[in-house]
Amino acid sequence: MFAPMLSTMTVHPEQMRKAAAEGFINATDAADYLVRKGMPFRTAYKITGQLVAMCIANRRTLENLPIAEYRELSELFEEDIYEAVNLETCVKNRISEGGTSPKSVRAQIRLIRERILV
Repeated sequence: MFAPMLSTMTVHPEQMRKAAAEGFINATDAADYLVRKGMPFRTAYKITGQLVAMCIANRRTLENLPIAEYRELSELFEEDIYEAVNLETCVKNRISEGGTSPKSVRAQIRLIRERILV
């Protein structure tokens, strides 16, 4: 069913990256960052929601939000937040089964190929 579509599909990496950034798929990583710094889970997720709202209102992403704006919501934010919310880092860190890390994706592709060939 999908084979004809895949053979004619054109991939646009920059558009995909832009959509991922504007979709705030890295918001969980921002919250996890605060939790690692010692903030309670619920507080971290509340602040992350405020960050996303701030980004939407100002047409920014978590990757390009100035550190001063991060610090308006918590002094726990330091320059290393940018590594934590970097989309490439976020993708690589999803190492569980079905995750987005390159190793996980290769395993998923291998499994699908085995099922198709059976």
